[in-house]
Amino acid sequence: MRFLPDAEQREFARTLDGMLGSAGTPGAVRSWACGDHGPGRALWARLAEAGVFALAVPEEHDGLGLLPVELAVAFGELGRHAVPGPLVETAAAGALLGRLGGDAARAWLPRLASGEAVASLCVLSSEGSPYALDADIADAVFVVDGDTVRLAESHGPVQPSADPARRLARPLGGTVLERGPKVAAAAAHAVEVAALATAAQGLGLGRALLERTVEYVRRRTQFGVAVGSFQAVKHRLADTLIALEFAQPLVHSAALALAAGDPASGREIAAAKVAAGEAAHASARTALHLHGALGYTAEPDLSLWIRKARPLRTAWGDPAACRARVLAAAPSGPGGVTGWFSAARV
Repeated sequence: MRFLPDAEQREFARTLDGMLGSAGTPGAVRSWACGDHGPGRALWARLAEAGVFALAVPEEHDGLGLLPVELAVAFGELGRHAVPGPLVETAAAGALLGRLGGDAARAWLPRLASGEAVASLCVLSSEGSPYALDADIADAVFVVDGDTVRLAESHGPVQPSADPARRLARPLGGTVLERGPKVAAAAAHAVEVAALATAAQGLGLGRALLERTVEYVRRRTQFGVAVGSFQAVKHRLADTLIALEFAQPLVHSAALALAAGDPASGREIAAAKVAAGEAAHASARTALHLHGALGYTAEPDLSLWIRKARPLRTAWGDPAACRARVLAAAPSGPGGVTGWFSAARV
């Protein structure tokens, strides 16, 4: 098994990085937060042209098939550039409809793959959230409630988030699209895709924050020397880097497991989600502290990354739920996963 992205996947990442780096993404994020979705939708169209959303859509519906490794690569770059919108939810909706098939799949999947339509997804469960991301601008909001999938017809009031570019609302009413036992299996698959994409997004976000912080402490001086030369700062940055480096193989391994149809993919994804989410959150705290007073202000673009870390940490599986899923299916003791989690404090 190859445990690193291949040359084609690395080139895909470089292409997305170059495209997003020149697209004025911070401005699109600020506009999205203010309710102006034009720049964000234009960016969405460019991502669709690059094939990002087709990565979660079956080939028979104009997609590329579900390609988890490529999806993780893409969402790593989306996190690195803090791209706004229900990106994860659109990919997860594609995975859901791809498993269900039928008229809804034929009607929506080609539109999702091409970027013509933006979707959001809400899976109602004891551990899920009753809110859908960006329900106010999505062309379709799919709601899974037990053995039923419906297309919401409206939404409740928009709720604030720690990230101003994330707008949450309860989906209301709607038309039933599918009902039956296969809905639960399709929804579980969609949640796994969403958790994997969110983990990759968080990992990319954390790396961007670390890179910006390293660059800043090299330039910032105190007592006539760069603050990056202080031992305490070096240790803080090293701890942040180690957390990200440990999360990276977990995300890649989870993508490989999902691609292979491994029955243990859910556990692998949960481990990747908690590791990447905690690493991104640690990166945000490091950036906040080492940027000093600058880190507490909303004017610099740095704030767009910092404020996204906490919501990504809990979206599609909070740390407690992810740890519980890993530990429930793992051997105990010093040599098992329970011992590793205790030692690593993921």
